[in-house]
Amino acid sequence: MKQKPVVLVPACNRMIGQHPFHIVGRKYIDAIRLADCVPLVVPSIADDEIDVMLDLADGVLLTGSPSNVHPSRFGEAVRDTELPLDVERDNWTLPLIPRVLQRGVPLFAICRGFQETNVALGGSLHQAVHEVPQHRDHRGANDAPVEVRYGFAHTVNVEPGGTLEQIIGASPVEVNSVHGQGVGRLADVMHDSKAQQFQSVYYLQGFSGHGLALTGLAGKLVAEAIDGNASRFDTFARIRHRPFPGGRLLRTPALVAGMAYYRLKDLL
Repeated sequence: MKQKPVVLVPACNRMIGQHPFHIVGRKYIDAIRLADCVPLVVPSIADDEIDVMLDLADGVLLTGSPSNVHPSRFGEAVRDTELPLDVERDNWTLPLIPRVLQRGVPLFAICRGFQETNVALGGSLHQAVHEVPQHRDHRGANDAPVEVRYGFAHTVNVEPGGTLEQIIGASPVEVNSVHGQGVGRLADVMHDSKAQQFQSVYYLQGFSGHGLALTGLAGKLVAEAIDGNASRFDTFARIRHRPFPGGRLLRTPALVAGMAYYRLKDLL
């Protein structure tokens, strides 16, 4: 029997009550299993243990998290003392990332993971994107239904002629977006023209762009494409969304009203 690929998943650090825990969002573990891989959650480890863990890895997944990369990692002081941080995760994921790339191990970076990757390779972050002039507020409403919180938030333009355009086609595309920090100065090696030296780096934005119910399937199709079989991914990518009647301004209110209507029907 063919052995399934092992994907390392660095854990976050969280205090629950008076006790410290290592935790990982279940959605990431479920997505790895849907891709027919074996997730291996790794707690905070020492520098001399990183290579030991990488010897076990066929891939590395850097997850999203409520926490942020400590600003000292990109030469800034903490501006907001309420900013959720995870220094223990920083201490080993930032040195982990260059070693992953040096080995040519596939790296899939999501949300905080992509921010970590940018910092580890020499870039910086905005500590509060919503406070930067001419930037959107990307924070999600914690009390909003999950369909709204992780629904389409804005469009992004894809760099013409780049690798991402070859994968998803023409831009702009609509994506979801839930984060407080964001990329400030993009690391030089992260520019598409220079990233060819890191053929093992993969990242997705708008991961749930075709609907939350299909996020797990999307993860499996991406894994297949990375493995060299992009036929199902290409079929999935050709799905086109019909524009919402009334445009973007009416989309969220109409969605909330519709959900409230059916909720009332359930109650009555």
